[in-house]
This record gives sequence, structure tokens and C-alpha cells, in this order.
Amino acid sequence: MADQRKCKNGSVPALRFEGFSDPWEQRRLGELLLFQNGFNGGRDSFGRGMPLISVMDVLAEVFITYDSIRGKASVDPVERDRYLVEYGDVLFQRSSENQEDAGTSNVYLDQGRPAIFGGFVIRGKRIADYDPLAMRYLLSSQLVRRQITSRAQGAQHINVSQDTLQDVAIQLPGKGEQSLIGALFAKLDSLITLHQRKVDKLKTVKQSLLEKMFPREGENVPEIRFEGFTDPWEQRRLGELFVESEDRSSDLEILSVSVANGIYPASDSDREINPGASLVNYKVVCKGDVVYNSMRMWQGAVDSSLHDGIVSPAYVVARPVSMTASRFFARLLKRPNLLCQYQRRSQGNSKDTQVLKFEEFAEIEVSVPLFRKEQEAIGSLADALDSLITLHQRELEILKNLKQACLEKMFV
Repeated sequence: MADQRKCKNGSVPALRFEGFSDPWEQRRLGELLLFQNGFNGGRDSFGRGMPLISVMDVLAEVFITYDSIRGKASVDPVERDRYLVEYGDVLFQRSSENQEDAGTSNVYLDQGRPAIFGGFVIRGKRIADYDPLAMRYLLSSQLVRRQITSRAQGAQHINVSQDTLQDVAIQLPGKGEQSLIGALFAKLDSLITLHQRKVDKLKTVKQSLLEKMFPREGENVPEIRFEGFTDPWEQRRLGELFVESEDRSSDLEILSVSVANGIYPASDSDREINPGASLVNYKVVCKGDVVYNSMRMWQGAVDSSLHDGIVSPAYVVARPVSMTASRFFARLLKRPNLLCQYQRRSQGNSKDTQVLKFEEFAEIEVSVPLFRKEQEAIGSLADALDSLITLHQRELEILKNLKQACLEKMFV
């Protein structure tokens, strides 16, 4: 690819493929597409008949194909041809609850298998030659999206009209360059989908394993165990496994605890750190300590720390005794049956003011492996899966950011 940011002609993108230098041609969508609103039938028309493209299909991250269409509708054969969608036609979302999604578009990419489109969709029937793949991505570029959203109208529902779409101006390169652009973004989307599937599959595997590596309610042996462990798990009060720590300091790194991310340095968050006038009452956290948000424990705001630092006095720091493997408890303490117990034992007039004190936490009974090594094995496996999930999520974000950067630089 060649970087053409220094080109004086304003009708070329900042980044384009080698061998292309001609300026892009400005066109209006009304010159390329014939617009029409979709089929609106009676309630008994839907659920049977031909495949019906709906808003859900338009909003899908993948292109629309015959097999991907979710709905069906029965249309009078005399009217059916009006609503047929063919290869390369563009489908637009007519109405949205927010400005950002108004006029979102997708492209139908199935040859020889026409479908029909529903009333909440505007079809732009192909009347000029263009590459459908490139058109899909061009219409999602910021320059085009800004034109559409700025002209959308409405209060509770934001609507886009045929006239609005016809007047949208776009810049198009020649067909050869369009094909290369479309193929590039299709490849990026394929990679993004692949990584998303890996992330989703790993999360499913982790969830399934953790469900089977803890005993079901009323049982004392899990369905799956590491080799060499056969003894039944035993009931223990959390107060036998942890002691509350009240050590204070103001000199260490501030840590945060959340339901989604566990314990992490507050400096890693996008939120502004504002601890107030003094850190003198902040509690010391050592690696291995279990920390929970006393007001959000019933939501799962608990984790065992991988960091040394300090936390707000609103958190409870539970220090494990010698036989306790805290990474095991990072998972055990988030189990649904325990979340229900936290909520019952929390004190306060409403969910927003309920607090789980350590004294109540200490009285809760849990089922634990007799040997610390089994606890450690379960905790280590969960940590390894978390690391793998995080790795694929990072790769996924890199690909999404790369796609967005290319969208901004490869269209004008």
C-alpha cells in the first residue's frame, strides 16, 4: 500500500493500494441505488413463506446471505417482485432508538437466491456497477456515517428517509481498486470473527470446567478432578480459612475491585483516580489476600489479589490462613449459591446500601478440598484459561483497531 497523505488532490484517500493514483469520483447514492421501503403485511403474514430480511439481519456483523436470514413472510405473488432483494443490493435500517445506529447498512451477497425485505428496512436496489464488498465498508466509514446521522430525524425513534439516503455523497475509486478494498476488509472481518469465536469458545470451556470441578449442592465430590485426588471435600466456615486484616498505609499503589475485572491497579483504569483528601485509612493488600467490595459482594465484586497495594476502607481484606490457596477461592467465592448467601447476609435497607461485614462473611460455610494442592491445581487451571482468553481478546482488539484505522484512511 502507498501512503498518499501528501497528495494535493483532495479526492484521494490517505492510504491506498500500490498502482492506483487516479482521483476518486464523487457520486450520490441516488445515482447508484434505487430506494424503496420494505414489505408491511398483516400479523398473519409473518413466520412463514419466503426469507424476510429484517433489522436484525442488517445489524449483523456479517454480510447478509440467504442462509443467514432469520425471518419469513408470505407475500402476494403479484406484489412480491417489488420487495425482492438481489446480489449487491444495500439494506438500510430505517429507524433506531439512537442517532449513532440510524441508517446502519448491510449488503445482500447471495447469487441466484432472492429474498424479500421487511418494513423497517429501506432497500437500495443496485442500478449501477460497484463492488458490493467495498460498498458495505464504504457506507460504514465515518465520513458517510456522519452524513446519514446528521440528517436523521426524530425524538424517541430516529428515522432515516429515502430522500436522505439518496442525497448522501460518497467518493468511489475504479472497480479494480474497489475489489481490492472489499477483499481486504472482508479478510479483516474474517480474522475478527475467528478470534471472537475462539474467545467465546474458551469462555464456554472455562465455565463448563468450573461447573464440573466444584461439587453440586448437597454433594461432596466434584464431577471432574485432577488425578491423584479422591478424598471428599469438607465443609468449612470462611472464618476458619480467612482472618480480617485491618493494616493501614498510604504509601502503596491504589487497587480497585470490580465484578468484571477482579483486582487491578487503579492506574490501569480509564476512570480518574480521586481518593479524596487523605489515604491514611486505606487498607493494605498483600498478594494472595481476598478483597471484596462490601456493598457489591452480592454481585460478585471479589477476587484474590495478584498485587500488593492499598484499597478504600469500603473494601474488606480477608487474609488466608496457611492451608488456604487464595486463587482457588477467587473462583469459589463467585459461585451463584454463595452470591445468594451474600445478599441474604448483607445489612441495609436497599440493594444500594447493603453491606456484607466480615463477621457475616466468616459465618458462611463452603465446601473445599482437603488438600491445598488440589485447591492450587484448580486455581492454576482457571488462571491459565483466563490468560489465554485475555491473549485472544487483546488480539481481537488489535484487529478491530486496525480495521477502524484502515476505514478512516482508505476512504475519502
